[in-house]
Amino acid sequence: MSGTDQRSGAPGGAETAGGTQAVETHMSWVFMAGDRAFKLLKPVTLPFIDRSETEVRIAAAEREFELNARIAPDVYLGLADVREGGGAEGAALTDRMIVMRRLPADRRLSQLAGTPGFEDQLRSVARTVAAFHAAQAPVFDHEAALAGALGDNWTDNFAVTDALVGAGVPTEDIDRVKELARRYLAGRGPLMQRRAADGFVRDGHGDLIADDVFCLDDGPRIIDCLAFNDEWRIGDVLLDIAFLVMDVHRVAGRADAMALLAWYQEFAAEQHPSSLAHHYVAYRAHVRAKVACLRWQQGDAASASLAREYHDLALHHLECARVRLVLVGGGPGTGKTVLANGLADQLGWAVVRTDDVRRGVVAAQGEVPGAVAPGEGAYGAAGRDAAYQELVRQARLLLNSGESVVLDASWTSEDHRQVVRRLAEETHAELVELECRLDPAVAKERISERRAAGGSNSDATADVVDYLNGLRDPWEAAAGLDTEQAQEVVLQQALTVVHGLVRTR
Repeated sequence: MSGTDQRSGAPGGAETAGGTQAVETHMSWVFMAGDRAFKLLKPVTLPFIDRSETEVRIAAAEREFELNARIAPDVYLGLADVREGGGAEGAALTDRMIVMRRLPADRRLSQLAGTPGFEDQLRSVARTVAAFHAAQAPVFDHEAALAGALGDNWTDNFAVTDALVGAGVPTEDIDRVKELARRYLAGRGPLMQRRAADGFVRDGHGDLIADDVFCLDDGPRIIDCLAFNDEWRIGDVLLDIAFLVMDVHRVAGRADAMALLAWYQEFAAEQHPSSLAHHYVAYRAHVRAKVACLRWQQGDAASASLAREYHDLALHHLECARVRLVLVGGGPGTGKTVLANGLADQLGWAVVRTDDVRRGVVAAQGEVPGAVAPGEGAYGAAGRDAAYQELVRQARLLLNSGESVVLDASWTSEDHRQVVRRLAEETHAELVELECRLDPAVAKERISERRAAGGSNSDATADVVDYLNGLRDPWEAAAGLDTEQAQEVVLQQALTVVHGLVRTR
């Protein structure tokens, strides 16, 4: 929502070098002549801004010049006075124009999608944005960067986008966006607070779109930051780059968008859960859906299809942002660890195993990990409870951080399952329960082979199979998987359950 609408051609005019052009947007005029562009703010009064007074416009032009010179100093060249009248006291200062270098329209990032070298351009843009963010000081105690404020912004958007039913967006899609956005924010408050405390909130660009990025021979020039509202410009650096990731997804596709994000992360040395990036991209898309919806409501029929496109994009990324907790259970030797590892590798999720946790618990108690008789030591009631408590503690930390988690354990006790169900509710994670089922005789053979081969963290013996099966509570909530099948078949079945949320709570 910046004053210069690059999609209208300013300051990268459509005319050849030396030609003249004037472009009008809802907040400014831009006059282009030769190698210069001159931006003049309109004396407008809008719901979010009032520039009817000369002093306000002059201050706004100065502020816009100052903010944009941070990232494109050789594009933002200076300010020029606009004076009218004459007389004894001279001409009166009525406005102040921003003087800019005129940029070639055919070098916009949006125009280069699909051309040779586009990936190199994206990489260069990622480096430029990362360097810009690094040069800005962290902003602490900024409430607008936290989950509560972002939730309020989503709600403001919903008040407008509900009308998209009339533009052809299904009601179920509108409701799904609301559900997913609210659920994510309800559980990720600690994540956003920690990122703010770690200094990831900066005074950024605020309106990064592909039309405002010009890829020149000596590097990118990024213009037209959001200058009229600090609250909308200051935020998590990931939210800032997410705007451009969203727009690149729209004009070039998902693969290029994700490549841009990966390169930004590399250059910025910034780490984040993928769910947070997807949520931020979804939010940016939903803001654009809101803007397009408003234009459609004002009589611009073409904006209806654009609003649908942005809304679909928001829904896609919100689906990708879902935080899930997957229980993979079953007795020893049933293949649950193989399945848990397969899911984690396929989906890029964290995996926590009781075999690993149990060894840590035992070591913390000053004991030596190793095989024990069924029902004793780590496999006794107290040992099992301690292992599951630690498993849940680690899972909570990961879920609060926006990471989806696979928990690999026997899940013999319904009490332990109930604890994790409460954890899913408290962290607003979607729960999937999977049970590996296998003939005990086959499970014992696998354990014997595994122990002979070595290299496993599991201390379970063949005797433990019968012992734990005897303790096993019915698990009606789980989707059962026959793990005597080939590993790749079982993995695909599990992925179908996870993606479809079949038989989940």
